[in-house]
Amino acid sequence: MSQSVLILISFLGLAAPASAPLTVVTNLEPERYAGRWYEIARLPNRFQTRCAGDVSAEYQVRPEGGFTVVNRCREGDGRVSEAKGVARVVRGAPTSVLQVRFAPAFLSLLPSVWGDYQVMALDDRHSYSLVGTPDRKYLWILSRTPQMDPDRYARLLAIAGEQGFDVSKIVQTPQSR
Repeated sequence: MSQSVLILISFLGLAAPASAPLTVVTNLEPERYAGRWYEIARLPNRFQTRCAGDVSAEYQVRPEGGFTVVNRCREGDGRVSEAKGVARVVRGAPTSVLQVRFAPAFLSLLPSVWGDYQVMALDDRHSYSLVGTPDRKYLWILSRTPQMDPDRYARLLAIAGEQGFDVSKIVQTPQSR
């Protein structure tokens, strides 16, 4: 499906309203989700403005549940920046509904330091993932490889559009690997 068709779907109101809960997957297996993910595309956001490319995330399962997360990106001057955080599964929700914190641990009691992270698409092999937030402000298309098949990418864009994300604003992430 082309991006112009997705914009038309959104314009005609055929996408989910921004207030509707996201439809999330139920097949996320933490041990299989762990490992390196490459960012293929994202909605622009304030905390990745300095990232020029080579964006990746590394997930490691924590003994108490959830994940340790290390996000990396290459900045415009060539330096690599890194952000370390943790992700926890929301109590009573599928393992695909997480909250992520990059603030220091002593602030973890404050609800405002936790960001929603919900997996809306994931194949059984855990080779690609579509992640967003219920407010539709943040969206990431992730892959186990630095490049993604164009048909798969288009399908993930379609899912995001159907869930109420403004896919016309998606930017693809340059990967030099």
